[in-house]
This record gives sequence, structure tokens and C-alpha cells, in this order.
Amino acid sequence: MKNYKALSIILLGLALGSCGDTKKNASSYFSFNNSDFKAHYQSNDKVNLEINNTQNKTIDSIIYYVNDIKIGSVKGNGKTTTDLKNKKLGYQNLKALVYFEGENVAVTDRIELVSDISPKLLTYKIINTYPHDVTSFTEGLEFYRDTLYESAGQYNQSKFFKYDYKTGKVYKNQNIDGKYFGEGMTIINNKIYLLTYKEKTGFIYNADTWKLEKTFAFDKDIEGWGMTNDGTNIYHSDGTEKIWTMNPETQKLTDYINVYTNSSKIKSINELEWIDGKIYGNIWQKDAIAVINPKTGAVEAVIDLSALKAKITNTKEVLNGIAYNPKTKTIFVTGKNWDKMFEIKVLE
Repeated sequence: MKNYKALSIILLGLALGSCGDTKKNASSYFSFNNSDFKAHYQSNDKVNLEINNTQNKTIDSIIYYVNDIKIGSVKGNGKTTTDLKNKKLGYQNLKALVYFEGENVAVTDRIELVSDISPKLLTYKIINTYPHDVTSFTEGLEFYRDTLYESAGQYNQSKFFKYDYKTGKVYKNQNIDGKYFGEGMTIINNKIYLLTYKEKTGFIYNADTWKLEKTFAFDKDIEGWGMTNDGTNIYHSDGTEKIWTMNPETQKLTDYINVYTNSSKIKSINELEWIDGKIYGNIWQKDAIAVINPKTGAVEAVIDLSALKAKITNTKEVLNGIAYNPKTKTIFVTGKNWDKMFEIKVLE
């Protein structure tokens, strides 16, 4: 009896292995015909979907999906066409569920959707130059009640503080536990929100007392980079091309956009600022600011600030820090460990 049970287990294992191998082999019979796929698509393009049948199997039907949403089905090895309107910028995942000879198998591929907009190159003029704390590894910069707030990073050096930007005099300073690398900061609903870099932890402080009210965990496996808000939602970058929308009450990340130009995605979006309905984002290591449509992720304009490097002493560190002053309608920019901060006016 024991020998019989052992033999049954072995045979069952062989049968299961055989089924898996069959499914694996079946997936090699078919593939998307991507010979005509473009390197990049735009929203007004159409995509022709067709399956290669390398083993001349008898196909009963195919169901096509884009981003796991069914877009149509065909009899036999039929073709279909789909448009890309209202799709999120970035990669579009294609899937075909192929039914053939009593079996079915899924095949996948992807295409990349870029922006329809060619970004404008904006110029600027320097209105004023102010001192900036060279020990501050700037991560966040924002005006609140006419006062400038800044958050700074590095382990054992992270902090946030508010100060007189004209003189550099610090009004109030809050150090962060040394085990955290402080990142972006924003102030909404009279609360200061602060991210950390790799610790997947955020903090909420009372904006009047600076008392820590809550420590929260990120609900996605991402890094913390920049933050801003539009008065209702918080926007949070993670060092990729993504900008997440956060609910300030629950700290849940509810949606995201992918940041794209008309030719490629823009990785390493860093410090953020909300200005007149757009997100202004520093691009890590680029000394430039992208003007981003918050609904689509399309880069509508770029401000090249690389010339500011000639006006500072620490030229090895990058631009990071954007603060819009609604009172003066000017933008304040600085960088990590820069000795100066610049008040600029953007020109068309």
C-alpha cells in the first residue's frame, strides 16, 4: 500500500509537471506581431494588434486587452485596432488571450505612450539674490503665511526650519531623528507633512506648535522625494517618472501620473511646487525645472537654470528647491548646500 501511495504521488507530480510544460510550450506558439510597432505612440495614434502563429495552430478566437481592460474579441486569428485616447502616459500593457485546439494561453507585449506636447523653453530674470545656509541639503522649500520653510536631508542632519529669506535668520528649527533621511515637505490644512527618503515613513506636525501629531507608513513600496499641494491634495514624487496623489487625511496614495515629454519619460522628478495650476518639478542632476500638467503628466515647458551654477561656490551640488511666493508672484530657487538663493521671474 505504501508503495502504491508513493507511486501515485510520483505520477501526480509528473502529470502536474507535464501540464505546466504544456502551458509553457503553448505560450511559445504565439506572440504579438510587433514588427510595425512604433518606438513611441501619441494619444491620436491607433495601434494595430495581430498575433503571430508560428506553429500554424488552429485558432478559435482571441480576446485582446490593454492594461487588463478588454478592448475586443475576434474569430480565428483576426486583427483588431485600438486607439490611445484618454490613456495614462507611459507603458501600455497589451495582452491577447488565444483560444486554440481546446486550450488557451495569454501572450503579452507593451508599447510606450508619450506626450503630444513639445515643451516650450522658458527664460527667466533674477530679481534678487539672498544668502542660503550652506549646511542645508535642501529637499523641500515652501512659503506658508508669508514665511519661507525649508526641509533638509542627510542622516543625522535632517531638519526643517522657517526663516527670513532676506537675511537667513532662522525663526524656528526642528531636528529629525538621526535614523531618518528627511526629504520633501509641504504644508496644508495647518499641518506640516514631511517625507523620508528610504525609510517609507512620513511625519505630520502641527503648523502652529510644531508638535508631532502622527507618524505614518507609506502605503506603496516607494521612496520619498518631493512634495507639494494644491490646497486639497498632496503630490509626492518618488525619484522615478511618477508623481503620486496623496489624500492628506488618510495619507493614502490614490493615483499617479507619469511625467513625459513628446519623446521620453522624465525620470528622477525631485522637489515639487504648485504654481498657477501646474506642478513645477526639479529634475535630479539636470539643474532644470519641468512645468508639468498635473492631470496628464505632460511636460509643457522647461526652465533651464544651469547658468545659476556660475553664481554659487559649491558647483558640485545640484539645483533643488522651488518656492512660489504668492505675495510677490516670484519663484525662489536654490540647491543642496548652495550658498545663495535666487528670486526669479519666469518669462515666456
